[in-house]
Amino acid sequence: MTNDYFEVFDLPRKLQVDLDALQEKFYELSRRHHPDFHQMDGREDQAGVLERSALVNRAYRALRDPLSRLAHVIALEAGQEEAVVKPRAPLDLLEEMLEVQEALEQAKASGLDAEASRRLVGEREELIKRQAAGEAAVIDRFAEWDRVIDAGGDTSPLLAWFKQALAARAYLRTVIDDLDEALGEDQDSHVSHRRH
Repeated sequence: MTNDYFEVFDLPRKLQVDLDALQEKFYELSRRHHPDFHQMDGREDQAGVLERSALVNRAYRALRDPLSRLAHVIALEAGQEEAVVKPRAPLDLLEEMLEVQEALEQAKASGLDAEASRRLVGEREELIKRQAAGEAAVIDRFAEWDRVIDAGGDTSPLLAWFKQALAARAYLRTVIDDLDEALGEDQDSHVSHRRH
């Protein structure tokens, strides 16, 4: 069975996807591979149907979200089943986030008074905006990837840029989560930075 989610949906390995067509194909494949329609099959066939049904669900979840789709393309290009984005965040981002982490530690040490809480909330909101802007910049380059694929060009520079952008995003998310925890807030209340 394939691990290429694009193959599951008979799609080219491109980053721009027609979400309505994807959903329609998902419903079609879900009906075709739904275990209820294969109850009279033998055990081995039923196990295969369950496996295909699970694959269709995983593939749909990955392809419907632009950043999950990108992570899957990165994994496929690297010959892996799942994305392992290991590049380090840019040095300037690391230095900047170190300052935020130091402010967070100081605020924790001093008991997190109202002023420190306001400062940390402000820092978090700025980081959430920055993460959203980074995500938009990544998605804006999807068309460029698709053009390079269509032309049979070299995707490696763009792939490296995507990996770096996802590494920066992951690092920002970690700092945002640390701020959420320090502020004692439910992380799910900030859905915009929890997409992946």
